Amino acid sequence: MASVIESAWTYLITNFNDFQLACLGSFFLHEIVFFLSGLPFILLERAEWLSKYKIQTKNNTPAAQEKCITRLLLYHFCVNLPLMMASYPVFKLMGMRNTLPLPSWKVISTQVLFYFILEDFVFYWGHRILHTKWLYKHVHSVHHEYATPFGLTSEYAHPAEILFLGFATIVGPIITGPHLITLWLWMILRVLETVEAHCGYHFPWSLSNFLPLYGGADFHDYHHRLLYTKSGNYSSTFVYMDWLFGTDKGYRRLKVLKSDACEAEGKEM
Repeated sequence: MASVIESAWTYLITNFNDFQLACLGSFFLHEIVFFLSGLPFILLERAEWLSKYKIQTKNNTPAAQEKCITRLLLYHFCVNLPLMMASYPVFKLMGMRNTLPLPSWKVISTQVLFYFILEDFVFYWGHRILHTKWLYKHVHSVHHEYATPFGLTSEYAHPAEILFLGFATIVGPIITGPHLITLWLWMILRVLETVEAHCGYHFPWSLSNFLPLYGGADFHDYHHRLLYTKSGNYSSTFVYMDWLFGTDKGYRRLKVLKSDACEAEGKEM
């Protein structure tokens, strides 16, 4: 497996220069992973398949879904791509490389774990700041246009928010100056996580059923359903920040009430 990856990587660095791989390669890899993971949830919602796992009964209209896709393409090409190009010198200055040999899986996994922990911390506080009255009204309310989120709404946001919260995603790699393959793996995992958190479905195989402290769709869907001043659940991937600062109390109370209601129904039967 390692030799296959190294052979593929050799092909890439032989045929493309550093800038092309770091900027254009990262951008198109992001687009492929994002849309391939997010578009199926639009199909599920329109066809009303697996509806018993849908968290909210309300569906988005096709017009609302198409508006999201159109805006996303605009933001990705006009905000994300220029941002990747502008940040390239910073990553190079901090030591990012794409040469062989590839880093060991131990190095890659350690760095990615560090990125998740740091991103959770930075994102939590940035997200809470965006829920202050003025910033919510003028910036973050764009993301909350979709009270019933679906996978692609994860990146539907005001350009200022893309820049602001995007810092939480790149601050870890900027600090460590990783190999490009580590950066790509981190980007893929982060995209898959945020699409899943906004997908609107809680399946029996959802990660939150198996991975302690993982938020997932049920946790984040609660955040979208409530008024901005009372929502809580500001965390990104793992929920320890909300637990530490008590901003998930409403969600936890709701879970207890639902559990009690299910137990009561079971006893009546």
